[in-house]
Amino acid sequence: MKSPLAKKLFSVDGITSVFFGSDFVTVTKRDDYTWPVLKPDIFAAIMDFYSSGEPLVSDAAALASSDTAIHPDDTEVVAMIKELLETRIRPAVQEDGGDIVYKGFEEDTGMVMVKLVGACSTCPSSTVTLKNGIENMLMHYIPEVKGVIEAPPDEPEEAGLKAFAKFEKSIGAASDGEAMTTQSRDSPLAAHLSA
Repeated sequence: MKSPLAKKLFSVDGITSVFFGSDFVTVTKRDDYTWPVLKPDIFAAIMDFYSSGEPLVSDAAALASSDTAIHPDDTEVVAMIKELLETRIRPAVQEDGGDIVYKGFEEDTGMVMVKLVGACSTCPSSTVTLKNGIENMLMHYIPEVKGVIEAPPDEPEEAGLKAFAKFEKSIGAASDGEAMTTQSRDSPLAAHLSA
C-alpha cells in the first residue's frame, strides 16, 4: 500500500513509523529526537497533505479490515471472534492510536493469535492490554477461546528487523559506539502500513 502522506512524514528526520487509523495518524520517533523539534515538520506535512486533496492511500480498498472479514469457510467460532474483534475490540484499541490484526485461531488449543500495531505495538502496557482487555473479552463472549497470544512477526518484518539491527551495529562500530543523531533526507526509507 502506498501513501503520499506516509512518504512526506517519513521524509522528516527521526520518524520511525507512521500508522493510519480511521480518524487519526500515529507517528513514532527515534529516542534521540525530541517532539518540540519534530512537531512543526510533522504538522506542516499533515496540513500540506490535507490541503492538497490527494487520497490517503493509492488503494483505498486496502484499508478495509480484511483480517476480520467473515468468509464462507470460516467456522462459527472464527466468525464470532472476527465479529467481536471488529465491533468491540478494534474501536477501543484505535482510541489509543493503534489497531489489532486477527492472525488466526487454533481450534485444538483455543488460542487466538493477534498482532497489535501502531502505538499499541510499542506501548509498555501492550501485554496488559492483550491479556486483561482482549483476552478477557474474547473468553467471556466465546467459551471456545482459551487465551490470546501475540502472533510472531511475519517473515518480511522479521528480516527487516534483523537487517536494521545489523545496520545499527555497523554504525555503532564505525562511530566507536556513538549514536547516530542525524539522518540524511535523501536516504531511502521504507514504510510498512498495516490496515
